[in-house]
Amino acid sequence: MSRSTLRAILIPLASVVLVFAVWAALIRLFGVDSFVAPTPLEALGAVREDWSILWPLALQTLEETIYGFVAGAVLGFVLAVGMAQTRIVRDLLYPVLVGSQAVPIIAIAAPLVILLGFGILPKVVIVAWIVFFPVAVSVLDGLARVDPDLVALARAMGGSRARIFRVIRLPATVGPLFSGLKIGATYAVTGAVIGELVGSTGSSLAGYQRQANSSLDTAAVWGSTLLMTAIGIGWFLLVVGIERLATPWRTRSTRPRLGFGASIRPDHRPGDAP
Repeated sequence: MSRSTLRAILIPLASVVLVFAVWAALIRLFGVDSFVAPTPLEALGAVREDWSILWPLALQTLEETIYGFVAGAVLGFVLAVGMAQTRIVRDLLYPVLVGSQAVPIIAIAAPLVILLGFGILPKVVIVAWIVFFPVAVSVLDGLARVDPDLVALARAMGGSRARIFRVIRLPATVGPLFSGLKIGATYAVTGAVIGELVGSTGSSLAGYQRQANSSLDTAAVWGSTLLMTAIGIGWFLLVVGIERLATPWRTRSTRPRLGFGASIRPDHRPGDAP
C-alpha cells in the first residue's frame, strides 16, 4: 500500500477517533447522565443490539438517497446546460432555481406527501430537490468560465455548435460537476430523513429514532444518529472515489519529464549539473 493511500485512510480514521474521544471526555468532564447523552460506546452498543432492525431501515434510507441523488444530479446538469445555451432561458429559470431553495425543505415535504402519497416517491423528490441546485449552479459556473477565445478559434476552424459543446464546453463541466455532487452528497441523506419524518406510515430509520426518543431511549436516539451520519459520510466518500476514477489527471503529477525517468527539479537551472 502506497504512502498516499495509507495517509488517505489513516487521517479520516484519526478524525473519527478524535471526535469520539472528545465526546467521551466531555461527558466524563461534566458528569452528564446517560439518559441525557450516552457515551460513544453506549450509542454504538445500541446500534449493535438493534442491528437486525436497523440494517433494513438503513438500506431503505440509502435507496431513497441513491434514487433522489441521481435524479437531482441529472436534473441539475440538464438545467445548467439548457440555461448556458440561451440567455433568455437562463434569465427565466435562474430566479426559479433560487426561489426553489428559499422554501424550507420541511415546509415543502408535507405538500409533496399529499400529492405523491406515502411511498418512496416523495422522499426521492425531496432528495432531488436538495441535490439539483448545487449541481446546476456549479455546472453553469463551469460553462460560463470556458475561454471565449478558444470557442471563437474553434468556430473559425469550422467547428459546429454541437462539436464545440462536446469537445470544449462539456469537458469544462467535469470539475464543477463533481464539486456540486459533493455538496449535494452531504445533504442528500438529510433530505431522505426529512421525507421519512413527514411521509412515512410504516417503519423507517427516522421513525425508529422518533420512537426511541418518545420512549426516552437516549442511546438508541444517538445510535441512530450515528448510523445516519455514517450513511451520509459513506455516500460522500463514494462520490469522491468516483471523482478520482473519472478525473485521474487532477491527482496525477504534472511535472515534465526529460526521458529515461529523469525529471526537472524546481531548483535546476540551465547549465547546472544534472
